[in-house]
Amino acid sequence: MTGSRTLLATAFAVILAFAAAPSAQSACSNTGSFEAWLAGFKREAAASGISGATIERVLSGITLDESVIRRDRAQGVFAQDFLTFSKRMVDSYRVPSGLAKMREHAATFQRVEQRFGVPAAVITAFWGLETDFGKNSGETPIIRALATLAYDCRRSQMFRTELLAALRIIDSGKLRLDELVGAWAGEIGQMQFLPSHYLNYGVDFDGDGKVDLRRSVPDVLASTAKLLKGHGWRSGQPWLQEVRVPERMPWEQADLAIKHPRAQWAKWGVQLANGGALPQDELPASLLLPMGRNGPAFLAYPNFDIYLEWNQSLVYATTAAYYATRLAGAPQVSPGRAQVSHLSLQQGKELQRLLMARGYDVGKLDGVIGQKTRAAVKDVQKKLGLPADSYPTLDLLQRLQ
Repeated sequence: MTGSRTLLATAFAVILAFAAAPSAQSACSNTGSFEAWLAGFKREAAASGISGATIERVLSGITLDESVIRRDRAQGVFAQDFLTFSKRMVDSYRVPSGLAKMREHAATFQRVEQRFGVPAAVITAFWGLETDFGKNSGETPIIRALATLAYDCRRSQMFRTELLAALRIIDSGKLRLDELVGAWAGEIGQMQFLPSHYLNYGVDFDGDGKVDLRRSVPDVLASTAKLLKGHGWRSGQPWLQEVRVPERMPWEQADLAIKHPRAQWAKWGVQLANGGALPQDELPASLLLPMGRNGPAFLAYPNFDIYLEWNQSLVYATTAAYYATRLAGAPQVSPGRAQVSHLSLQQGKELQRLLMARGYDVGKLDGVIGQKTRAAVKDVQKKLGLPADSYPTLDLLQRLQ
């Protein structure tokens, strides 16, 4: 359990960063002094309507935090395969703990679902993964962290927006400066909301006149549900369902960008995880193979898209959705029909380099096999006459080499 908590503190610091960094930014270099940048940002903040008194009180004396930049560029935990990541983060401690939290706050969860349409299991899974149910919200001064990331070249515009939002929170009196502490990338509270999400989705659900995402469980749960609903959550619909796939099928259809009715997946031989027949209905779903055709298999429904809005890391999104199914009563996932080899971080980087050399856009050269890399892998697999399941193997890497 201690290892998992340590991992949380370093791995999930940018969980709500919806915008992925362009690949050209992954190896960018900072130019110009932080002090000159800060002077320019102060002028921008004043032009946006933030009071001069708040700007000077909050930003005067702020210095660059190099440790934040190092952390932001070294999030290799998402290069783990789904089974390794989910086993460490879900299977032992967090399933019983999540169920206990759902029982403890059952009345609040019921009110939240009635208002926003998001079930308790979905909210609880994010709660457990983000901060271990509030135990690891962080104690980093958010303003300095956001200023550092806003200056840094990799995602400067995104974090300029968040720094302005943090100043608005203080300027409006919603939170004091000493209350703006959290994760190293500037998130607030038990669900790691960025400041803009605090402003746009924060809910005072306990009725005390203040949105408290650090200490008020009702505010935390309701705000999370409002965020998910705001990004398109469909009430009463599933999000992820484990299935069993046949040995042969049109693997190129296994793609989150492709949705078919469940009846079509059934025609191709996809079954329920227990071997039963899929419902013969028109509910759209994608076939998600996080470790290829021989590993675990899921149908991902439109609500799964919201998980990728929360975090674009496929391994995180799949783990969070899987965790929610466990809390909703699903059994532990099957490892699939055969052992699956997984590329190391360095092998992943080499694969991305080789794909980029062939003209593919793989996003960042970071070794993390995300959506762009998987799309490139799928295309190469088709050209080489391999099953196009979008999952890179050592054999594929060797062929490209």
